[in-house]
This record gives sequence, structure tokens and C-alpha cells, in this order.
Amino acid sequence: MSLLVPRPDVGEFRLRFRWLALIVVVLFLAVVGRMVHLQLMMGDEYAAIARENVVRKVTLATTRGIVRDRKGEVVAASRASYDMFVEPKRITALDDKGNPRMGDVWRRLVELASLGDEERQRYEQKILAIRGRGGARAEQQIVLMEDISRDIVAALMTHARELPGIHVVPVSVRYYPRGGVGAHMLGYMREVDADMLAELRKQGYAEGDRVGASGLERAWESYLRGTRGWEKVLVDARGARRPTREDILEDPKRVEPIPGRDLRLTVDARIQDAMVKAMQSELAGGAALIDVRTGRILGLVSKPTFDPNQLSGGFGKQTVREAFRKLFNDPLKPALDKTLSGAYPPGSTVKPFTALAALEKGLIDQRMSTVCRGFLSFGKRIFRCTQSHGPTSFHKAIAQSCNVYFYRLVSDYGLTMDMIAEVAMRFGLGQKTGLGINAESSGRVPTRAWMTRRNKGQFRIGFTVNAAIGQGATTATVMQLALAYAALANGGTLYQPQIVRSVETADGAVVQDLAPRVRRRVTLDSTYRQLIADALWGGVNEEGGTSSRARLAGLDAAGKTGTSQVSHRPTNSEELDNIWYFNRDHAWFTGYSPSKSPEVAICVLIEHGGSGGKHAAPVAFEILQAYHRIVEQDRQAEEKALGGRASP
Repeated sequence: MSLLVPRPDVGEFRLRFRWLALIVVVLFLAVVGRMVHLQLMMGDEYAAIARENVVRKVTLATTRGIVRDRKGEVVAASRASYDMFVEPKRITALDDKGNPRMGDVWRRLVELASLGDEERQRYEQKILAIRGRGGARAEQQIVLMEDISRDIVAALMTHARELPGIHVVPVSVRYYPRGGVGAHMLGYMREVDADMLAELRKQGYAEGDRVGASGLERAWESYLRGTRGWEKVLVDARGARRPTREDILEDPKRVEPIPGRDLRLTVDARIQDAMVKAMQSELAGGAALIDVRTGRILGLVSKPTFDPNQLSGGFGKQTVREAFRKLFNDPLKPALDKTLSGAYPPGSTVKPFTALAALEKGLIDQRMSTVCRGFLSFGKRIFRCTQSHGPTSFHKAIAQSCNVYFYRLVSDYGLTMDMIAEVAMRFGLGQKTGLGINAESSGRVPTRAWMTRRNKGQFRIGFTVNAAIGQGATTATVMQLALAYAALANGGTLYQPQIVRSVETADGAVVQDLAPRVRRRVTLDSTYRQLIADALWGGVNEEGGTSSRARLAGLDAAGKTGTSQVSHRPTNSEELDNIWYFNRDHAWFTGYSPSKSPEVAICVLIEHGGSGGKHAAPVAFEILQAYHRIVEQDRQAEEKALGGRASP
């Protein structure tokens, strides 16, 4: 009977069993729920994380656009090079205190690349600093060595499996095959530094990239630079590349780099060479040759020059530092673009505009004459001329550059500073030309109000006397004067200078054809224009003309010389030792050719060259003669190509 009586502890056991079963079921459901969450809801995210462990995105370098002259000769291109990129987090480790230290991969790299102690320490400091700061930067590729030798490239590629986190990437280095010829115009490249990167990162730049620093390289950077590409690759746990598996790599697997656009210039390399040759005996200066019918620049030279290959980083950072040190310590200022950035007293080259102001205001006509005895007394001052010209007409005053004639326009005929300024500014003096390739000086055309402010409320008529002959506070650039004389030559059209003819693709297809741009149409009376044109012709071709002794046989040209006085204050011992040079006059010649139906305008400045007729005019005439020779050679070549038939 006792066996049929329930034991008192069975109920407690059943209760515990039920709770245990409930706990097991809850745990099982939790495991199932977690598995569902991981597999269904978080599956894609974790799969992506897993892929990131074995998939790397490798940068594909783009190609910077090529720059060619108007005939297709390459003046700036890129050459093949290799850079070494490293991932700081993968080539370092953390010690017991959590401080970063270089790992075994780094020691192997030092051995293969044969790094010296100083070089190794410099790189280690850079890598450890990045790893110490942490963040995304420590996991990104950074440039460690640029333009590494072919031997190092071969060693690193051979031992790539031993070097996880080390990448050898083919890149292009900017190359200028003509060296310093046209260096100011073309410009150079510079590495993007930390300050620049803060802004340029938004535009797709990364540390170690190079960007145009001056000239065309800077002004047309957005066209030339191109866009990087990338591709996905598989790596193992050590970071070594593995064979690609299509089932792991997601689309897109590769984005091709887009090469930069090419530029076709208006400049002719043969004319550039002729200009460099013509100026070879001069220490410093600038020259511009411009098509008067379009405003297109055919040649642009600033001297002394520099080698943009050295500044663009192709020979290493030490070479860049040394090149910059020489540039900025040279008293002749080779870093300054003497055609755009340098503003100088223009001297007698402004006399045609002074004369035009007097004609337009009705103060004189072509019959106005005076007697030059070599000086003019005005108040307590004596204003001197270059010589005693005797009886001087309008024509002779410009052709032989008689200062006294222009002094009398102010003292006797009422020509004011504002009248001179009005005409000069209409022809673009005192204003930036808008070329845009380098920092450009606006020069200065003084007005009465400006001079009064400058001299604490005082204005003396002597200021206007100086302005009439391009001295005193008046300054101008080579480019401004070339364009002003081009406007005189073509009847009053002031162009914006143009140096890029077209933007092209790598296969030569024209993407953008750039037409000439007119800044303004200057109202120019045909009678006055002819008077000035005749006088400019006389300055070159008549006996007594200021540049007649330098004229070359068979050359048809018109123009005006200028000799501007300089008062230089030395800023260093080298300038002080050569003060005789730095206080010598600037020499100018500005004109056009041919004198009838002009094609080109030219402006030549010889810095501290002395007389314009002796130093600037011979250079200008040699350049003009070379221009006409090149044009004739092209014409003959074209006729030959057409089988003797001239092109329409």
C-alpha cells in the first residue's frame, strides 16, 4: 500500500524540471534569435567586414596632361617613376605600454632598400608619429619614398610576400624636356603639404600628391591633373596579394583612372629659342611677342630662368631645397616673372600715349614745334634731355625721343597728369592684363589725386613733367606695353593676352577651342594714329632715330626705345658690391612689325641694361627677324605639302 502513496519530494522535482526546461527553451530561442539576427539582419555587414580583411583597394595613378606648343612640340610631359607607399598600422606594433614601435617588416624593408641610418631614422619618426596619433590615417597608404631606383623596385617586388603593408605604385613625374626655356610661363609642381591638404582633400588630393605651383601648371591645374582610379585585390593574413576570386570581389572591382587634358599653346618653341638666343648676352630682363590680330602670345621669356625639373621633385627633396635656396638668394631674382610680375618705369615708351593725349585734347596738332637746347628750366629745377635736338617737330620728338618737347606739353600747353592717365589706362596701362598664369602686377599710372595723397596733400607740376616721359611714379610691365602697342598697331583693339590655344584629349581631339578675347575697343582717330605710326617708323628707320643704328637689313619694323632711370637701394651685401649695376638704367624697346599691316607686337626689357637703343632694340630686332624667318619657312613647307599650291 505504501508504494501507491505519492512521495512528498516528487512535486518539487517536477517543479524544478519545468523551470529547467523553460530555461533551456529560452536559451535555445535566444541562440536561434541571435543566429537569425547575425545571419539575416547583420549578414551583409559582417560579410563586408570579412571581405575588408582580405580585400584591399589599391590606388591607380593617373597621367597628367601634356603641354605642347602650337606646332605640337612637347614642352611639359610626365615620365615613368615609382613611389613607395606604406600603411603605418601594418608595419608597426605596440609594446607592453601601448607605444608604437617598428616591426619586423620594417627591418626587412630597411635591408632591401639599403637605407642609411639618417634616412631610416627620418622615416621611422614619420611613421611612428602617424601611428601614435591613431585614427584612420594610420590605416591609410602614405607616401614614404618618391621616384625610387629601379634596383629598389626590383628588390621590393621580388620580396613582396615578406612586406605586407608595403606597396610600390607606378606614378608619373613631371618632366620639362626644354629645361629652363619658358620656365616662368610653364611653371613647376610642388608637393601638397599639410596646410594645403586641409583644403585640397575635398578636391580628391592626398598626402604626397603634387599640384601646380606656378605658371600654366597652376593656372590650368584642374584641366591637367586628371582623376585617380583604383582596383580591388585579394590579400592574405600577412597582406600579400593573392589570386583574384570573382565571388569575393564585389562590383565595381576597378575604376580606371582618367588622364588629364592636354594643352595646346599659342607659343612657338622655335620663337622661344630665338628669344632666348637674342637675350643670351644680357643678365636679366623679359620679352614678349604677341600677335596683334588676336592677342595670342607667340613667345614669352623671363631672364634669369630656373630649371623646373629641379623644383618639381623629380630629383628628390634635397635638390628641391637647394634649388629654392639659390632662387631666393640670387640678387637677379630668377624666381620673379619679369614679363608679368615685375613693374618698371617705362621711360620714353609711353611718349606716344602722352602725345596722343595732347592731340585728343586739342592742345597741339602735328605742326606744333619747339626748340630743344638739351634742358628745360622749370621753377628751381632743371629737367634734362638726352641731347640738344634743336628745332623739334611732333614727328622728330617721338622718333628721336626729345624730352624737352614733352616737358613743354606740360609747362606751356596745359597737358595734365589726369589727361595722360586717361589715355594710358585706355590702352591697358595701370591694369592687370588678365593672363592669369602668374601673380601679375598692375603697374601704376599716377593721377593728380593719387600723387596728392602720396605727398601729404601737396602736388607739384614737376610730377606731371616726369609722368609725361614715363618717369617718376609711373610703372608698367612688359606684357602691358606689348599689348598697348599691339592696340596702336591694329587700330585700337586691346586684347586679353592668350597663351592656351585649345584643350585636347590624349588622342588629340579638341575638347575646347579658345577664341581671342577683346578687353575693349579704344577710340583712336585715324589721323592721330597715322601721325604716331609715322613717328614710330622714323624711330627705327630714319637717321637720328633712337633705334636706327640697331636696325637689321630687310627688317620692316616701327617702335620706340626707352631708357628709364633707376635709384636702387641695396638690400644685401652682394647688391652693395655691385651697386654700379643695380643703379644702371633699364633699357626698353616696344614696337611692331611689319610697319604696314602689322602682324606682331614686341616688348623687350633689359633690366639695368643701359640705353634702350643700344641694348633693348638689337634684341628686339633679332627676335623679329627670327619670327619672319620662321613664318616664311612654314609658308614654304605648306606650299610644298600642297604640291606648290598656296593654301587658301
